[in-house]
Amino acid sequence: MGEIISGKELSKEVRKEVKLEVEALKAKYDAVPHLVVILVGEDPASQSYVKAKERACIKAGMKSTIILKDNSITEEELLGLIEELNQDNDVHGILVQLPVPKHIDDNKVIDAIDFKKDVDGFHPLNIAYMHMGRKAIYPATPSGIITMLKSKNIELSGKDAIIIGRSNIVGKPAAMLLMKENCTVTIAHSRTQNLKEKCLQADIIVAAVGRANTVTADMVKDGAVIIDVGVNRVDGKLVGDVDFENIKDKASFITPVPGGVGPMTIASLLQNTIQCFKGLME
Repeated sequence: MGEIISGKELSKEVRKEVKLEVEALKAKYDAVPHLVVILVGEDPASQSYVKAKERACIKAGMKSTIILKDNSITEEELLGLIEELNQDNDVHGILVQLPVPKHIDDNKVIDAIDFKKDVDGFHPLNIAYMHMGRKAIYPATPSGIITMLKSKNIELSGKDAIIIGRSNIVGKPAAMLLMKENCTVTIAHSRTQNLKEKCLQADIIVAAVGRANTVTADMVKDGAVIIDVGVNRVDGKLVGDVDFENIKDKASFITPVPGGVGPMTIASLLQNTIQCFKGLME
């Protein structure tokens, strides 16, 4: 059986390191990183994510503020609120929980956040700097994936990686970060032909499409590393994008769902909040 990369366990270690760094920052600056999360509407999943982020911040010794707004908020009002937070020197990180209501343009919201306070790493400047190899705030999930791979000392340089999914949140930035580690990267998507053959050539498979059983055992070569980003509910059970039970014996390393990439996303968000704080204070 392949070795499980437990995001749940690794995230505990990352959070311990974050807490120690927060204590050091408090001693140096007499201040702690402050993350403000804006939640618009009452989507249960979004509410759950936001609460998890708040708990993680508080445990790490950071300051956490949640601003709740009704679905009726106008785009102009939301952008105005973001600008107020941009100008507030006590706020070091800003996150607007997506998705927002349909009458509000996601891109305008992302663009409005000061890129120095953009803990999600979605601002065009952070994305551009990442692509250019310059210092940037990286999106949390792809950053967490790299941390997971490195935690097991998995050799990345020169390896063939395939990412299934081309979202701006996971697929594209994950490809860029893997290339930064000297992987040769293929991005596959709904129009990709011969996906099975492409996967069989890959040393690393990152599945991020949000569809159960996208990757099956016959698509995986022996010894491949499998990173499962998917979160799906099948017959009331939480599963990923890969057929875990039938792939785990072929893979050298594999992430579970739940308890894999998910916990590392929040841990990476905490790291990003510290990065924002240090960038503003130093």
